[in-house]
Amino acid sequence: QVHLVESGGGLVQVGGSLRLSCAASGGTISNYAMGWFHQAPGKEREFVSAISWTGGNTYYADSVKGRFTISRDNAKNTVYLQMNSLKPEDTAVYYCAADRDLGQPRPYSRVYDYWGQGTQVTVSS
Repeated sequence: QVHLVESGGGLVQVGGSLRLSCAASGGTISNYAMGWFHQAPGKEREFVSAISWTGGNTYYADSVKGRFTISRDNAKNTVYLQMNSLKPEDTAVYYCAADRDLGQPRPYSRVYDYWGQGTQVTVSS
């Protein structure tokens, strides 16, 4: 079983940047596609980005295209989400997740097998 721990969240002003990390233990993430989701208060958990197990394919929600970049370092067992040009609507708890399927990265939370506990991102205007 893979244990995921997110870090890097915090309070940032509009237009600022944050880099989230998701460190895995208890297994190697090279066996998983990885995804990032976020959940704002009172809203459903939403897809943000995903990356294939090789890192060769990435997938982004329309709302973050051109602003966020997902990457992975399998040697460090870590996945990253670089978030630039942050907006107030990006405020949410951000979760990383691992998908056992080694096909294309998928935007559906129901297919992910393991989840982290989340890290809060707050964008102030």
